[in-house]
Amino acid sequence: MDLPVISIVTPSFNQARFLGETMESVLSQNYPKLEYLVVDGGSRDDSVEIIRRHAARLSWWVSEPDGGMYDAINKGFAHSTGEIMAWLNSDDRYFPWTLSVVGELFATFPEIEWITTNFPAAWDSQGRLVNCVHADPYRSRSILRGRFLPGGGWFSRSWIQQESTFWRRSLWERAGGRLNTQYPLAADFELWLRFAQHASLVGVDTLLGGFRVHPDQQSRNRFEQYWAEAEAALREHGSPGSKAYGFLRNGAERAWQRLVLALTRSPDLEARAAAFSPGAGKWSLRRR
Repeated sequence: MDLPVISIVTPSFNQARFLGETMESVLSQNYPKLEYLVVDGGSRDDSVEIIRRHAARLSWWVSEPDGGMYDAINKGFAHSTGEIMAWLNSDDRYFPWTLSVVGELFATFPEIEWITTNFPAAWDSQGRLVNCVHADPYRSRSILRGRFLPGGGWFSRSWIQQESTFWRRSLWERAGGRLNTQYPLAADFELWLRFAQHASLVGVDTLLGGFRVHPDQQSRNRFEQYWAEAEAALREHGSPGSKAYGFLRNGAERAWQRLVLALTRSPDLEARAAAFSPGAGKWSLRRR
């Protein structure tokens, strides 16, 4: 199997407490075509020393002031060449099998343009897996209506986990080729909205990455700002549905979508999942 090059960017600033564990979660997988880039914002703790210890296995790294996390990620991607792209923040982690699964899926299914897990997970500050849930089906129309931004005035109950999301460079370029730094906290969500306008998101029936929950997180301490930015992005790129509409749709949507699919085979309504069949010994795509 001709596996694709996977480019992973880790932005970091004063995260020495977790950075080594994050980097090991990428490098210890020994994926044969890994391009790993670390962009440090001029940390004043031991981060640079940790990066230097791993420098021989990095494709590129730098430590210098930047314009924030998303500026750092853009800088890293500008130095990358891989067909498959993702970023992993300096306090999060992959699972030991993540890159092999991702590489195999993109190599096996050229029609897949971006993927994420169907089981978003969370680590605690000690690195223990403490939470795992099952996500709703990822339909482009649902993404653009706010179903994956919990907490709004519309019906929503799930999210797209950044730590588990990977995409083709061709999709990245069609969607603008950079993260929008006008959203200092929610540029990830804004990027998903742009992706959803171009391609269907495929859910994968395995754990891929985990979000670390700890007291110093920006997203946790500044949640109201994150949510306000995400709502603004949703109203710019999508059309959030009302809560009443959402509850009604939740009860009837599966029957309705089955009927529409039977008549039109509309790809926008057909959520897909990648699942491994032990009997066949390979991955397959199925409808959700």
